[in-house]
Amino acid sequence: MGTPAYAGDPVLGGDEGNIQPTPSNSGSGSGSGSGGSSGTGTIGAHIQVRQSKTGGSSSSTAKATSSNANWKPPVCWYEPMYTPEEYEEFIKSAYKGAQEPAASYAKKREEEDYHKGDKGLWWQVQFRDDAYNEACPVTPDNWEIWVPQAQPKQDPHQLTPQTLSELAYNSTKLPTPPVELSPKGDRLVVNLGTRVKLDGDFDRVWTTASIDYKGVQMAATTVATPVALRIDAGTADADPQTCTYDLVKGDKGYTVDSKDAGCNVTYLRSSGSGTYPFKAAITWKVTWTDSADPDGPAQQPGLPDGLSTFEQDVAVHEIQSVNR
Repeated sequence: MGTPAYAGDPVLGGDEGNIQPTPSNSGSGSGSGSGGSSGTGTIGAHIQVRQSKTGGSSSSTAKATSSNANWKPPVCWYEPMYTPEEYEEFIKSAYKGAQEPAASYAKKREEEDYHKGDKGLWWQVQFRDDAYNEACPVTPDNWEIWVPQAQPKQDPHQLTPQTLSELAYNSTKLPTPPVELSPKGDRLVVNLGTRVKLDGDFDRVWTTASIDYKGVQMAATTVATPVALRIDAGTADADPQTCTYDLVKGDKGYTVDSKDAGCNVTYLRSSGSGTYPFKAAITWKVTWTDSADPDGPAQQPGLPDGLSTFEQDVAVHEIQSVNR
């Protein structure tokens, strides 16, 4: 068994072997998964990603940030690619004239007769990031695996709905928090509580990743529901410096209005001729289903919460300096 593969490995396309791992790979990494509202894209060779809802009227969106800094989406996975006849053609074409160790790899597949006459498909490794910056746990001596129709035991790196859910999560774009301040951000006042509310239609977001290729069908949908708003005054000269509010489902989505809340940021010092960096962050509870239905039963293991953030410069004045 070889070591985990990087782009410099011979079978991956280094100078020794000159073989590309995924000649039919049309994906463009995680960034292709959801381009703006109702975004669509392809990851790997045949995984389709669609974000069917952007979460609100905010025109500004950004890739979801995981609340768990240690969480990483899949680097690579096996995906259905070839019938035995197609695989024979691929090996003979792509590995023609290859040097070692690629030549031995092609010879091994030839000795297996490419599983011609057997029922099943060859699955090939695919990458989330076409720059190949991260080590793939799949080793080059098994760049493709044979998956029979009655597979007794699944390979640990084979594509599953859970893998699809993680790819969908990594492709999700969330709207920036549509925070409205009262008084407005350029007219905040020392010792006066700063009221915040969410302005506009602000609702859950879901993203579906699916594959339907050569009889292999599976899908997963991640659903991100906004649950809390956290604001930060941007300066220690505030009491309190931060407040967190639970979001409430209303007729037009999730809302908050801190008018009667027990916590409202109060600035204690003027920003003078400058400003303070006021920050707002929405926490999103993320679940996933093993289908294209966002309302299907939630599956385990769970996904980390998502975050979307917004920052604006605010000016805080002494009461006598506010123009009437």
